[in-house]
Amino acid sequence: MKLSENQNLKTYNTFGMEVYARRFVQLESAEEVPAVMEEWLRQRPYYILGGGANTLFTEDFDGTIAHPVFGGIEMMEKSGEKVLLRVAAGEPWDNLIQYCIEHEYYGIENLTAIPGLAGSAPVQNIGAYGVEVKDTIVKVQGYRISTGEPFELTNADCRFAYRNSVFKQEMKNDCVITYVWFQLSTEKHFTLTYQGLVQSLQEREMPLTLRNVSDCVRRIRDAKLPDPAIIGNGGSFFKNPVVQAGKYRDLKAQYPDLVAYDAPNGDKKLSAGQLIEKAGWKGKRVGNAGTWKNQALVLVNHGGATPQEVLGVADAVIHDVNALFGITLEMEINRM
Repeated sequence: MKLSENQNLKTYNTFGMEVYARRFVQLESAEEVPAVMEEWLRQRPYYILGGGANTLFTEDFDGTIAHPVFGGIEMMEKSGEKVLLRVAAGEPWDNLIQYCIEHEYYGIENLTAIPGLAGSAPVQNIGAYGVEVKDTIVKVQGYRISTGEPFELTNADCRFAYRNSVFKQEMKNDCVITYVWFQLSTEKHFTLTYQGLVQSLQEREMPLTLRNVSDCVRRIRDAKLPDPAIIGNGGSFFKNPVVQAGKYRDLKAQYPDLVAYDAPNGDKKLSAGQLIEKAGWKGKRVGNAGTWKNQALVLVNHGGATPQEVLGVADAVIHDVNALFGITLEMEINRM
């Protein structure tokens, strides 16, 4: 465990917001969690910070931030075509991707290059290019802060939904995740429902391998998304909105090129990025903040942006999209 006071969080959040935490605790092992909870996390406010890729700090944090840095990937069981991995919360997500490629474990290669830590993956139910992490998670282990007791939740217990889980609902800000268990496949199979990924593989005449699929995903992401080390950003700032089929038909009549994907109960999931672009916001800059030139869904810090500038752009985007389409965008990012 490593404790520091008045910690600058600029390098701990991908937006690059220069804010400070009164107390900052690095968790260097899962065994440290109970003591840290007892000593500091019972004293509100507190926040569990993963890789900082989905968090916008809007002001200094007058409390304790706990940041898990303990990693590790263990193969717990291999049976038939299935393999069970236990991954520590502080393991960088892309390290897990590379581990699976090297060992030829299939299932999460489409989630290549998503920034963050393994322990954050179930919270957000991260997803990309036709794959959601919920489809590979067996269970999640950790501690409830309010009681100090350990928990072990099955996949069903996690109540996964689109960019959502029990960790963003009734367990929000009341748990420290220590391990995530993934079940992957040793049988060769891929999810190729995203046309851009198929096109990228075909254009490069690349055979279907884990590494090639992963490399193509990385190329697509690199072309659309800015590197946080250069341009501060938190990835997708808004959720893709889900609308009823009737609403979609009405919008489609007005905008024939409207992109949509099937959602549960006959609803349609629209592309937030396309809606934002049609509202005139792609690549637009206001002060030091704005939307990214290659992907309107990404809000960026061009350098020196304040949290208020970023939120100002977000509010303006929400207003203009609602005015044009009658749809209210919901923030995907955690606002602190």
